[in-house]
Amino acid sequence: RSIRAENACRDRLEKTIILFTKVLLDFLDQHPFSFTPLIQRSLEFAVSYVFTEAGEGIVFERFIVQCMNLIKMIVKNYAYKPSKNIEDSSPETLEAHKIKTAFFTYPTLMEICRRLVTHYFLLTKEELMMWEEDPESFTVEETGGDSWKYSLRPCTEVLFIDIFHEYNQTLTPVLLEMVHSLQGSTNVEDTSAVLIKDAVYNAVGLAAYELFDSVDFDQWFKNQLLAELQVSHNRYKPIRRRVIWLIGQWISVKFKSDLRPVLYEAIRNLLQDQDLVVSISKLIHVTSCVFNSLIYSCFFLFQYLESMFTLLFQLLQEVTQCDTKMHVLHVLSCVIERVNMQIRPYVGCLVQYLPLLWKQSEEHNMLRCAILTTLIHLVQGLGADSKNLYPFLLPVIQLSTDVSQPPHVYLLEDGLELWLVTLENSPCLTPELLRIFQNMSALLELSSENLKNCFKIINAYVFLGSSEFLQMYAADLCRSFCELLKDITTEGQVQVLKVVENVLKVNPVLGPQMFQPLLPSVFRGIIEGERFPVVMSTYLGIMGRVLLQNARFFSLLLSQMVCELGQELDQILGNMIEMWVDRMDNITQPERRKLSALALLSLLPSLNSVIQDKFCGIISISVEALHDVMTEDPETGTYKDCMLMSHFEEPKVTEDEEPPTEQDKRKKMVGFR
Repeated sequence: RSIRAENACRDRLEKTIILFTKVLLDFLDQHPFSFTPLIQRSLEFAVSYVFTEAGEGIVFERFIVQCMNLIKMIVKNYAYKPSKNIEDSSPETLEAHKIKTAFFTYPTLMEICRRLVTHYFLLTKEELMMWEEDPESFTVEETGGDSWKYSLRPCTEVLFIDIFHEYNQTLTPVLLEMVHSLQGSTNVEDTSAVLIKDAVYNAVGLAAYELFDSVDFDQWFKNQLLAELQVSHNRYKPIRRRVIWLIGQWISVKFKSDLRPVLYEAIRNLLQDQDLVVSISKLIHVTSCVFNSLIYSCFFLFQYLESMFTLLFQLLQEVTQCDTKMHVLHVLSCVIERVNMQIRPYVGCLVQYLPLLWKQSEEHNMLRCAILTTLIHLVQGLGADSKNLYPFLLPVIQLSTDVSQPPHVYLLEDGLELWLVTLENSPCLTPELLRIFQNMSALLELSSENLKNCFKIINAYVFLGSSEFLQMYAADLCRSFCELLKDITTEGQVQVLKVVENVLKVNPVLGPQMFQPLLPSVFRGIIEGERFPVVMSTYLGIMGRVLLQNARFFSLLLSQMVCELGQELDQILGNMIEMWVDRMDNITQPERRKLSALALLSLLPSLNSVIQDKFCGIISISVEALHDVMTEDPETGTYKDCMLMSHFEEPKVTEDEEPPTEQDKRKKMVGFR
């Protein structure tokens, strides 16, 4: 009973102490200058308990965290930092800075740095035990699990980063001295020495950007780190894990290109490490960074592509926790994205496994997001061959973009992206692809930040199979657009109009009839002189296609406007031509300028006096448009229309460019019409 009472008393005391420290932190945060008289005493209090023997045996973890947060907030506080021009700084700022400078002397900073590294950075017995008993959980927690976020380790690392950044000139020699003392191999039987080296390497990784000019990382990698990666002894695994993490920290700071093949080889070997923590740590800490920095040099990557992809896939099957699988999928996605079509021979196993993983992750939406991202890159890599994935792919898109299904909250953004790339790479419109569009009506009603992707998807359907698509969905789509245009931004309005313009481009006969309810507002916008140039340009593009490609429908539309506006036909036509000529400069795209000129020129054969009166204006803008599209042929010295295309012209794709998608090819074919 006395022990329980003592524990209860201790708990109450700890809660009271934490409450007081929280009040102190809130006071500093809200009233930094009022806190100035307390800076000296607060720093003395926190440093003495956390970084000297005074706190040994009496401090507890939450108290240490609060003290470190107090030190960090004082060090980083912008109110205490003078301007570069001292005269621009307030007296309060200078006073606070003076107190800070007086406290953080060289001995104090050196002791804080050494104690952070050699005491707080050390792996604890509990962490080492967790490593042995549940390596995957250890890796997940150590790299950002929920409990990790509120534990001591991240707090110490953040404090180290902030203090090192603030006082790097003082602390750089201290840290370099610690590194130099650890040169050469470490006795694997000396656990303490292994853990100290792990902690020092951790510090060098955290301070990578500050040490840029002080550490020759390339030489260090060649002369020591690479050799340490090859030490296979079980007790050396903390160093293997830390070294590959350290490389991940430095790879974007300083690393020569001629070392890349050696690094790839090391990564491949580590993927076969028998210790799961080392394998996973390699993935989490370095691979994505390495691939983002180095995969652009695909010559090196292709040498290791098959073995790396196979080993990554094996690891994906081996690990069990969602967080770990997400990391592995992220790396696989990076590889697929960088090598694009070159991945095709190696993805069979992944394609077979993903449906099973999707089913197993029914309760884990974040893992499903990672699967969606992998599928996006997979579809882009497979191109038209991605149609073989449709039995799995299309139900995934259906679920992810169905707003009546609860998972859409997590999956919608990636699901829309997957839907779009699937359409862009589809060789033809299938009934199943057509059926998924039933989800679009509800998505348009959301009017969310995903609206832009929705319009891209609609455009992709238009180019993929306009006749079948429009016959099934044009009426619903037109109603949705009419509702959207009542309350939408200018950018959204342009996106809607571009869909209509593409429909008219692909299907000039049926398009105007199917979107007829939208066209009077376009006509009215032209004759009333729409004030936003980008909207006016789109209006003129739409009306130009109607006039040029479907003159009969234009006549019907003109008659409808006579009824709606209660004006004479010639007056309406004259106003439209006059405004068109006057606002031609709103059109910046050469294609639209040429279209407008051709549309207005198509009116000239008419004997209508109103059109004849506008002859000079029409000819003037036509000549301007002609100048815009004419370029000199360097071989013949003659001028030609740069927008004329031939069926025999094949697009030239350089090594750095991605090959054209199926949609790119469809758009080009439309341009031939």
